[in-house]
Amino acid sequence: MSLKSYNNVDREKLAKDLNAIYKNVLTRIGEPDFQHLKKMERWGRACSILGYGTAWILPNPISALLMSQGSFTRWTQLTHPVVHKGYDKIENIPPRYTSKKFAKGWRRFLDWSDWITPAGWHQEHDVLHHYNLGEELDPDHLQHNMEWLRQSKVPMWLRFIIVGAFTTVWKILYYTPRTHKELRLSSARQNGEGLPEMTRKGAWSIYTKEGRALWFQSFLPYISFRFVLLPLLFIPLGGIAVLNVLLNSIFAEALINMHSFLVIVPNHAGDDVMMFEEKGKGRGEFYLRQILGSVNYPTGSDFNDFFYGWLNYQIEHHLWPDIPLSQYQYVQPKVMEVCKKHGILYRQESVFKRLFKAVDIMVGRTSMLKPMKVVEV
Repeated sequence: MSLKSYNNVDREKLAKDLNAIYKNVLTRIGEPDFQHLKKMERWGRACSILGYGTAWILPNPISALLMSQGSFTRWTQLTHPVVHKGYDKIENIPPRYTSKKFAKGWRRFLDWSDWITPAGWHQEHDVLHHYNLGEELDPDHLQHNMEWLRQSKVPMWLRFIIVGAFTTVWKILYYTPRTHKELRLSSARQNGEGLPEMTRKGAWSIYTKEGRALWFQSFLPYISFRFVLLPLLFIPLGGIAVLNVLLNSIFAEALINMHSFLVIVPNHAGDDVMMFEEKGKGRGEFYLRQILGSVNYPTGSDFNDFFYGWLNYQIEHHLWPDIPLSQYQYVQPKVMEVCKKHGILYRQESVFKRLFKAVDIMVGRTSMLKPMKVVEV
């Protein structure tokens, strides 16, 4: 979208049209949406059961892939929509499927076994990312986060290798420390405390308060659960079985990092995706930025969407993060029509095409679009 087209969008009319879709969706939300969530949960559990049920036999990619998909499902199709309050509007559902109870307290590892803490995820993703998309305050702004590589003197061929290696551990090296950092900064502000120093070295060091919190709240609990407790459950089958489960677990961890990188990172990156230097004002501007700052992948069926973790509806999700997964299939064509009506480019492309565009941003071959001014509304 050109700068002229961006400035000419009638924000007020855009907000009116999109608000009408949202109001209609609110009348549709009910028990079928919860049953759909349960179906996605069953599919994910089936993957985990089949993965662990065969992981003890020998190290193999099939078991690791199934284990990875099970964990990916738990994150993207349970934690993600539930913490966003996607099912809070449905009456008489078990409390553990609501944002107030999910993964809270002793249920953390029952509901969401992950490196990232639920509270850290909420602050970094639900609050900062969603309401500062493409802005300087967006903690997931790819171009800003990769300036160290983009501006480096590292040869281009080596930059691609660095990015490739990064995809296998990005949840560990980036997402977990970043969510922990944003949670600690937010907590300090709310409590009127001085902001803690969150340097990279200090954030990881066991000799600092922040580093100890990161290890004892994120790294050590997950390592103990995923790579110690679960493999040890196979002791009755012998030591080799325990070792095989451990090796498959490590393999699965690399796969879920790669899988999540593939579907998450390209959602908001590319030389055709906008970034913003100033804070937007008004509901219409907010909606416009969610559309111009996001990209969809192929959509349309539960089977297809399951493997994308429903992150293929990124535009609709950023417009309305608090609706159930199943409703995205309903609103997606309606949002596309609104974009067509207002002359707004609606991007929906292959995830691999978007991956190449995102990697080009990371290594510095291209840059994201940037409007020269923000329209006041």
